[in-house]
Amino acid sequence: MIEIDGSYGEGGGQVLRTSLSLAAITGKPIRIYNIRAGRKKPGLAAQHLTSVRAAAAICHAKLRGDAFGSMMLEFIPGSSVQGGNYTFDVSEAREGGSAGAVTLVLQTILLPLALADGDSQVTLRGGTHVAFSPSTTYIEQVYLPMLQQMGVEAQVKLGAWGWYPQGGGEVQLRVSGGNKPTGFKLLERGDLQQIRGLAVVTELPANIPQRMANRAENLLQEAKLKLAVQALREKGIAPGAGLFLTAKYKNSVAGFAGLGEKRLSSEKVAEIACEELLKFHQTSAPVDEHLADQLLLPAALASDKSEYRVAEVSLHLTTNAAVIQQFGLARVMVDDVEKIVVVEPLGS
Repeated sequence: MIEIDGSYGEGGGQVLRTSLSLAAITGKPIRIYNIRAGRKKPGLAAQHLTSVRAAAAICHAKLRGDAFGSMMLEFIPGSSVQGGNYTFDVSEAREGGSAGAVTLVLQTILLPLALADGDSQVTLRGGTHVAFSPSTTYIEQVYLPMLQQMGVEAQVKLGAWGWYPQGGGEVQLRVSGGNKPTGFKLLERGDLQQIRGLAVVTELPANIPQRMANRAENLLQEAKLKLAVQALREKGIAPGAGLFLTAKYKNSVAGFAGLGEKRLSSEKVAEIACEELLKFHQTSAPVDEHLADQLLLPAALASDKSEYRVAEVSLHLTTNAAVIQQFGLARVMVDDVEKIVVVEPLGS
């Protein structure tokens, strides 16, 4: 049984999710202790518990410690990963419901399902666009296109928007099975080709997305960048707002977001997203900070070596690298100076 310290490095849910993915794929039993020990509310939150149960469902794993707030988990796979039809609802993991991010559940099970025989259809319910997690828009426009370049076929369809704190969103995920990722080399991003934006509200006045769109277009125009924003009023069970920007370069794509909060103006939401984009644009790196650590797992599972340059070497990145190496599948090297990541699958 592989013993994993959940408080290592960044010490958040990523240690758990990567460990679950790799346990399901390899069939190796794991024991994770000190889960999210450094967090204000340590242990398994709703989205983490749902990720545990989702990973267990696809490989018939036996569980110990799968309870809300638990800081220890044993996960013993009972079979190889099985493709099929699944439904996972984050709101069921905690009494009173939850807006926990469905995208974190998605990233836990996507690669195991991609490697499995047979296609899969997964319904995910909960938060679709919440802080401290990739938005469903980011998954659709940045993460999945990058996986597609590596030979992994998956699509998402947003059925309803779910914001913090009510949640209530829904996403449909389709995964084509039997697809082992291929390695990639991404050191130069090339010229900027397009920036597109999505300004969205649910259960709020229609002028709010237009105000976000106008502010974003003006800010980027000042930086001599052209932006086209779609302003939409969409379906959701509760009020929510956000601006999502996607920058497409010749060789790569990056995503940025600003999420509405009480007492936060529409213009400030737009400024948050634009500031993130402009900061990244100035680096000349092809891979944004968030995608940098998300690419480690598919690269470790690939048939050959991957090499890519990142905007920032984050603690998320180095933590994920350490967890992956515990499973003995790949060697991960991170050059802090050149900001280059090299992933060599062992035995490839």
